[in-house]
Amino acid sequence: MELSDFFEPIDLVKTNFPDTVRKRFGHIIKKYTSSSNFPSLDDIDIAIIGVEEDRAAVNNMGCSDAPDVVREYLYKLFPHHDRLRIADLGNIKQGFEVPDTYFALTSVVESLIRKNVLPIIIGGSQDLTYANYLAYENIGRIINIASVDPAFDFGDSPQELSSQAYLSNIILHQPNFLFNYTNIGYQSYFVDQEGTSLMRNLFFDAFRLGKVNQNLEEVEPMVRNADMMSIDISAVRCSDAPGNNNASPNGLYGEELCAITRYAGLSDKLSSIGFYELNPRFDKNGQTAHLVAQAIWYFVEGYYNRFNEFPFSKQDDYLKYIVNTEEGMDDIVFYKSRRSDRWWMEVNGQSSAREKYERHYLVPCSYQDYETACENDIPDRWWQAYQKMM
Repeated sequence: MELSDFFEPIDLVKTNFPDTVRKRFGHIIKKYTSSSNFPSLDDIDIAIIGVEEDRAAVNNMGCSDAPDVVREYLYKLFPHHDRLRIADLGNIKQGFEVPDTYFALTSVVESLIRKNVLPIIIGGSQDLTYANYLAYENIGRIINIASVDPAFDFGDSPQELSSQAYLSNIILHQPNFLFNYTNIGYQSYFVDQEGTSLMRNLFFDAFRLGKVNQNLEEVEPMVRNADMMSIDISAVRCSDAPGNNNASPNGLYGEELCAITRYAGLSDKLSSIGFYELNPRFDKNGQTAHLVAQAIWYFVEGYYNRFNEFPFSKQDDYLKYIVNTEEGMDDIVFYKSRRSDRWWMEVNGQSSAREKYERHYLVPCSYQDYETACENDIPDRWWQAYQKMM
């Protein structure tokens, strides 16, 4: 089956794109429309995919209409690079049943990643994250997932699969290719104690909203460690993003979301990202759609400023620090990039585990983790990765 068979062309009338002389995103992006052929991927870095699927949405029916609304704002933005190689492949329509849509998205993402093209998914409901994950399983790549979400989305039962109950399906799916899951911006009153305990027992990472607001820079290593990212727009406070029926008074600020997506774009490891749960029926003057478009703009901005530091190439590009511990543990080795000033730490598990988790023994960290080790305390990031490699 050809990749184009999964897509419907873009309706430019819906995007309301102005035909102006000044170059905007809409002029530069190669688009699949009724009057143009499906774009060739030979010279493409990033592919935009709309997915019109919301049948597994919880209290947010109508989010399937988001892709074209986001395009209306994205196409009008001005790029700051003259070498953008982006294609908009169109929309994946709803399948006869929800698993049919999952199959289509999984097939498309798998094909793009194999071609070294990064997909930007515009949903649709967040259960599409599960289909995104299955693409990596088909490739056979063990990955880390980062999710910007006010809750953990475990659901009430392992059999449930919805926008608020997809993570259990990923964790329990066999064979399993999930090494680590990171939640960014969860709000405690949306999370029960059982969910918190499960995150801790699985050695997953969780960064509360208050900590994000207090120190946004500490989010960067978490994002840099991810292979794929899933963003639930309800993680943003309703005053900044009213276009979601589950929006709440508290959450990230719009500029914080844009900073996080820029971190994601800068990450050499991240190879797919999805934006979910935007519902135009509840939006006000396109405010939320405009925010998502700007978040995508920041992601693209980050992507074209990557440092190409993963995997490590020249050792001379990094400063090496060895911290001795007094707890009978091995010394902790830190690396600092001379180019970007970013930090990593080396986790030495069993030799067989190191071979299996080749892409995970260098853990992105911050200068604060280095200071923690210098005070003879094991950084949490190091310890959690070590436990998973034992």
